[in-house]
Amino acid sequence: MIPTAFPPKEEIARLTARALLEIKAVHFNAREPFTLASGLPSPTYIDCRKLISYPRIRSALMDFLSVTVMREAGFEAFDNIAGGETAGIPFAALVAERLALPMTYVRKKPKGYGRNARIEGAMSEGQRVLLVEDLTTDGGSKLSFVDAIRETGATCAHTAVIFYYGIFPETEDRLAAHGVKLHHLCTWWDVLAEARAQGAFDEETLAGVEEFLNDPRAWQAARKG
Repeated sequence: MIPTAFPPKEEIARLTARALLEIKAVHFNAREPFTLASGLPSPTYIDCRKLISYPRIRSALMDFLSVTVMREAGFEAFDNIAGGETAGIPFAALVAERLALPMTYVRKKPKGYGRNARIEGAMSEGQRVLLVEDLTTDGGSKLSFVDAIRETGATCAHTAVIFYYGIFPETEDRLAAHGVKLHHLCTWWDVLAEARAQGAFDEETLAGVEEFLNDPRAWQAARKG
């Protein structure tokens, strides 16, 4: 069903942060930082993939993502919803269902046999495609997916995610330079505010996370290696 309720953006951000905390998708540890895929340390880690196992939260957040896209991009802005392999695939399917649109997905690389395709499903020249993913950090991984979509002759000027780090100022500029607008539900700042409101972590942990969020590059440089 196409959502017709449009909560304020601030309420969507707060409720999304609350949901992520409720299912324990948020992990904070300033004393023993996590190692990110980049190899850099971080006191924060988030696992949006857990959302698919919680039907009520999953449904609410997919409604939020759908109305965010309609509000910010337009009600008739897209012809196809594409998920990025692999985390974006279930969320793309759920958004496509809500917007009553075809769904496809984009492989990280050609599968190496058969048609050697990166796009699975039916995508055609001239279609306006929305790329859906679970999250974005600096936006870099989105560009390869966007390029693969554009190689079909379709256009891709928007990407939507549940979670956006919101701490690397170059992210939106990088995407904009590639002709892509980012839409998201919440950031680390929203999660930090909700975690404080709930008392979900001790204040020492939250202070360490806030230090990282204020200057992540300096925080990482001081602890690298």
